[in-house]
Amino acid sequence: MDAHVTESPEPRRFAGWAARPAGGPGAGGPGPRRRPPHWRRLAAVGITGFVLAGAGTGWAVYAKLNSNIRTDSATERELRKWESERPPAGPPNAANVLLIGSDSRNGGNGRYGHSRGQRSDTTMLLHLAADRRSATAVSIPRDLMVGVPHCKRPDGTETAPRAGQFNGAFAAGGPACTIRTVEKMTGIRIDHYLIIDFVGFTKMVDAVDGVEVCLPRPVHDPAAHLALPAGRQTLHGEEALGYVRARKSLGNGSDTQRMERQQRFLGALVKKVQSNGVLLNPTRLYPVLDAATSSLTTDTALASLKGLYELVRSARRIPTDRIQFMTVPRREYRLDPNRDELVQPDAGRLFGQLHRDLPVTVTPPRDAGEEPVRTGNGSSDDRPGEPPGPSPSSGPTFPGTTAERGICE
Repeated sequence: MDAHVTESPEPRRFAGWAARPAGGPGAGGPGPRRRPPHWRRLAAVGITGFVLAGAGTGWAVYAKLNSNIRTDSATERELRKWESERPPAGPPNAANVLLIGSDSRNGGNGRYGHSRGQRSDTTMLLHLAADRRSATAVSIPRDLMVGVPHCKRPDGTETAPRAGQFNGAFAAGGPACTIRTVEKMTGIRIDHYLIIDFVGFTKMVDAVDGVEVCLPRPVHDPAAHLALPAGRQTLHGEEALGYVRARKSLGNGSDTQRMERQQRFLGALVKKVQSNGVLLNPTRLYPVLDAATSSLTTDTALASLKGLYELVRSARRIPTDRIQFMTVPRREYRLDPNRDELVQPDAGRLFGQLHRDLPVTVTPPRDAGEEPVRTGNGSSDDRPGEPPGPSPSSGPTFPGTTAERGICE
């Protein structure tokens, strides 16, 4: 069916469409205007539908990932009560994030055993340099003897200030108590915090198709649910969790070696996530994001996909050889060899550098494979068998590793 088209005083400017001359058919013009072919209309409808479907899917994915994250506003309210006791903020754009691995047996974590309450199974202070050219993760031993401030219990009562094991702070007063304990010990203000549980860790490892490790001998550890042959192999969720949590079956059974093993494993995990095979492949990136967000409890500033993305985006270009892992300088506690205490002035020097956003450097310990290194040197001592110390501009040196140095290197 043809519709009458009124002549415009200006010539038509759309290619492929001619103005219909007066007089209709047979008037010497090109004839009636033809409607667009049927396939063009179908293509237009199809493209429109695809765009709308893509937008809908994108929003659904964003909403799903965003809703995964659990927000802990109670911790922020508690921290505001003690604002006058907290350290001042560091240099602009530098960020200090407390990473807490919880041993809670709630929900899906119940299959890993039973315990009263929860403690911080693993805790790391992550410092992101203001220029985002380096990142330093410092492990805090759970058996480290520290000063725990007065904290609010879940039932609303308060604990008195005391000396005790570091992981007792989380059991007594949750993240707020742990944050204030770290701030009191280090003089570093915590800007953000993230809590991840056992299930979340296994999901993250599975999302990147496992992490490669090398074992000098077979491992059989019923307590850690671990049975592995010797040699190079890729560990997935449950096996990876057993590997980083095992104590008696790997090394000399110390928590020192376990922390070093955790650092090397996390370094390998970070290196794999940074690879193009994950970050540039949507089918591989979504499971990583889903695993990460569904396992997190965090402060309100990070409790959104946008907040987490901004933090990760700012750090994604840090070279793997500048993503460093170390443990606070410590030694056996003078009153109990099964506990740790800080080594001074090394610990103070490390905390001071991080607080002022000044560089520190790590070098492999004498034996990076399951041998304890319980003291920090605060500077390079050029021990036999170690690489030479870095230049003074790179800051004080401590035993540690980087994400560039894989477990099997």
